[in-house]
Amino acid sequence: MEQELREKARKIHRKLAALYPQAECELNFSNPFEVLIATVLSAQCTDKKVNGVTPKLFSTFATSEELSQAAPGEVEEIIKSLGLYKNKAKSIIAASKDMVEKFAGEVPQSMEELVTLAGVGRKTANCVLVNAFAKPGIMVDTHCIRLSNRLGLSLQTQPEKIEAELKELLSKRVWGKFSHRIILHGRRVCHARKPECGRCTLKKLCRYYAETERFATVDIERV
Repeated sequence: MEQELREKARKIHRKLAALYPQAECELNFSNPFEVLIATVLSAQCTDKKVNGVTPKLFSTFATSEELSQAAPGEVEEIIKSLGLYKNKAKSIIAASKDMVEKFAGEVPQSMEELVTLAGVGRKTANCVLVNAFAKPGIMVDTHCIRLSNRLGLSLQTQPEKIEAELKELLSKRVWGKFSHRIILHGRRVCHARKPECGRCTLKKLCRYYAETERFATVDIERV
């Protein structure tokens, strides 16, 4: 059964790779500091909205040292178009202070160190590892959780457990690309409320689609 699931995961990734060959992070950034801050800001928010505020944010506070000394109100004013902007302002200032105090102002390059920063969980840490340092990692956001469940790759609901199961199914060299591709597919096709199953290239491999079709058939038979 485990081998069948691994083969299924590989098939899914091959189809996603054909669909999104150049998949990459849709947040705009130019260095590891910007990756980390933008990712924290992206929680419960679209990348497009984050990209709308980060140019001013990073031109005003270009380093962790500068952001660590920022007044919360000044940061809030720049990012106020984002959801939870007050909490996010506190988080990115606190994370910057941690970088200054613990890592000489640099963004650490290991999972163990990244998650010691304020407001940084495994999803953000993996995003930094993959996009800033080209290290292997699987980014489990809401899209990845939803699609992993629907496709039957993982029936877990906790991000850490889903991350661990996906890592067992896929080769380490594709972890980052798989993450980007499954996230893109969630944004563009497999929507939370109304997935576009009719045009989905993964439907023949999808547990959710199979169950939906089975129930539809039963309903027709009962009419």
